[in-house]
Amino acid sequence: MVVTNLEVAQGTPLWPIGRVAEAAGIPEDALIPYGKVVAKVDGGFVGQLSGQPRGRLVLVTATTPTPAGEGKTTTSVGLVQALARLGHRAMVCLREPSLGPVFGVKGGATGGGRSQVLPMEAINLHFTGDLHAVTAAHNLLAAMVDNHLFHRRSPELDARQISWRRVVDMNDRALRQCVIGLGGKGDGVPRESGFDITASSEVMAILALARDLGDLKARIGRIVVGRTVDGKDVTAADLGAAGAMTVLLREALMPNLVQTVEHVPAFVHAGPFANIAHGASSVVATRAALGLADLVVTEAGFASDLGAEKFFDIVCRVGGFAPSAVVLVTTIRSLKWQGGADREALATEDLGALERGLPNLEAHLDNLVQFGVPVLVALNRFPTDTEAEQRTVFACLEARGVPGAVSDVFEQGGAGGEDLARRLLAILPKDPPPLRPRYPLEMGLAEKIDEVVRTVYGADGVDLDDRAARDVRDLEERGHGHLPICMAKTQLSLSDRPELRGRPRGFRVRVREVRVSAGAGFVVPICGPMMLMPGLPRQPAALQVDVASDGRITGLF
Repeated sequence: MVVTNLEVAQGTPLWPIGRVAEAAGIPEDALIPYGKVVAKVDGGFVGQLSGQPRGRLVLVTATTPTPAGEGKTTTSVGLVQALARLGHRAMVCLREPSLGPVFGVKGGATGGGRSQVLPMEAINLHFTGDLHAVTAAHNLLAAMVDNHLFHRRSPELDARQISWRRVVDMNDRALRQCVIGLGGKGDGVPRESGFDITASSEVMAILALARDLGDLKARIGRIVVGRTVDGKDVTAADLGAAGAMTVLLREALMPNLVQTVEHVPAFVHAGPFANIAHGASSVVATRAALGLADLVVTEAGFASDLGAEKFFDIVCRVGGFAPSAVVLVTTIRSLKWQGGADREALATEDLGALERGLPNLEAHLDNLVQFGVPVLVALNRFPTDTEAEQRTVFACLEARGVPGAVSDVFEQGGAGGEDLARRLLAILPKDPPPLRPRYPLEMGLAEKIDEVVRTVYGADGVDLDDRAARDVRDLEERGHGHLPICMAKTQLSLSDRPELRGRPRGFRVRVREVRVSAGAGFVVPICGPMMLMPGLPRQPAALQVDVASDGRITGLF
């Protein structure tokens, strides 16, 4: 149990979760409390909300970030607080943090300052156990795979073609590649395997995309764990694992209700990575929020080339909803970074670097225009920003005819986002524009990849390595060619190479392999040296985390 200080920053007390639920329109008998200030919402009530009148959805995305991120979650929370201050019934839907980043480089993922979801300590740590449930379900399937192999059950798995690894919710580079089954005859079949981080698990992606318990079980059953000697897919259903895995995930499918600093109801649910998976909160939580609130703010991980593209092309197709508008978060420091400034110089005025970085902002605006939704730019203010730098950014927006506003929600909470909220309301259409994905599902896999790298990344085209080309042919022959694609690439560049800043031109994207996540319902082209298991940095954030004798946690951020 995490001991949480119920007095938050600036002395604001948290509301009991029943009061938060009442404000959201959730009856008390639909709550499954996890202490005084956290609850899950019963799946039966959530299912009823699908027939309710729909609110309007606002997607928050960003320009290409620095390694530390640009405050997208803080902006999302501050914006929903501002909308509530202006009298609107609003909710925010966010992803659950992973312990890997919490103790690694980025720290927590609950926002910051006067614009965060609470209780921060609980959400960033064990919360309601959803990530542990995903870990357990994933590793149950891994254990059943190796047991199936050991007992030579039918269908007979080819040990060299098993693709299902194990997961742990921690950054641990030593586990990337392992040899398992060592020991005596009764200790399993020796083979190469390894661990990925829980947030990258296909089970996590399935949890985030499933519409209900039946859909969850069906998707789990479609997970491909490996192949037979003659090349046929072997699935979780073939091993008889789908039922038990669904049991482990039954409560995890229920969205988690918490509150912002200003007591606005918030769903924090599911946590798929954005550069490996689709990087959005759950379909269940988003659909529930749209049945409860007039305005729902959600975010898509990283920048528009990753999170937003996947939100439109994958999440919206599954969820049956579409954004009415997009808020594009940028910062002066990220634009200076894209203009070639050194990390140490980001806090110093540098109009030259800022001017050179503006094409990155323009590229993301061009991306979003293609999806046919109105766009508003939020300039997330940092204390080191200068007036001259702000004028430079807004001059660029004015030249393009794009509205924008300074967001000062970290220091001021909802009050610092009211200008942003008013400008958003001014561009919100009554009904969401028709969904305009980047490609039709009947297009071939190679053509889908090429379409995304050309129209979203600005590349001259795609180069498939020999293995990737074989993978594409093989996946189409196995009946997976109709699936959308979920590109796995660096978040630090519009290209597949993190060193290419700004708005790269004259480059091609290299795809080294293509995998299928048949349960999640997408195909994953992998670009560059993408890793599914991060490592800790030289000075991990875990070094700052401690607990006092009274149980109060320090060092989480």
